Amino acid sequence: MSALVEIRDVCKIYNPGENEVRALDHVNVSVEEGEFVAIIGQSGSGKSTLMNILGCLDVPTSGTYMLHGQDVSGFSDNELSDVRNREIGFIFQGFNLIQNLTALENVELPLIYRGVPRGKRLALAKEALAGVGLAGRMEHKPAEMSGGQQQRVAIARAIAQAPPVILADEPTGNLDSGSTKEIMEIMKTLHKEGRTVILITHDNEIAAQAERIIKIKDGHIESDSAIDGGKRREQE
Repeated sequence: MSALVEIRDVCKIYNPGENEVRALDHVNVSVEEGEFVAIIGQSGSGKSTLMNILGCLDVPTSGTYMLHGQDVSGFSDNELSDVRNREIGFIFQGFNLIQNLTALENVELPLIYRGVPRGKRLALAKEALAGVGLAGRMEHKPAEMSGGQQQRVAIARAIAQAPPVILADEPTGNLDSGSTKEIMEIMKTLHKEGRTVILITHDNEIAAQAERIIKIKDGHIESDSAIDGGKRREQE
């Protein structure tokens, strides 16, 4: 069975030429369906560039990115946008909620873009919000909710139409310890339900809650290993 996410020999070069910066340098990453993977690295390590490519927000300078069996390496911006809508549920550090919309309306919005009929999208949005413990807060706007509740709205938005990949970029970065624990429990539950979760973080404690950790440094994969005695995967 082919991997859900497969990056092969990917390079991302900025300012090609004498002063070029290799943000990613011949990187190989493979993620199977149903895995919970943390990608960890410090500022400047290349993890944000890798996230942008994984999320179809950018394309590599060279190499191949296969997502759900489709080579998206050379896609145009419009084609990448279509792939993002179908294949990826994003969770961002800054929540990225629209302030004048209710929680329910925020979760519905991407479903509108995907052409989901009103009745179905309303049901999906309500189900997603109930799934993250916000059944009683659907009509509240972001300013009426705590940071942890806002991030739960963002998670509901990401999972409402069950995309193949959940991509979480520093999802606990703006939260206190209590809210961080709540959000990580939700991420673990999503994984247990069979969803594929890719978590981008700089925090070792957060990364350790995944089932596999990929460490990136200076544009290279430094290590790639399973947690709790699982089979170790080293980059070839």
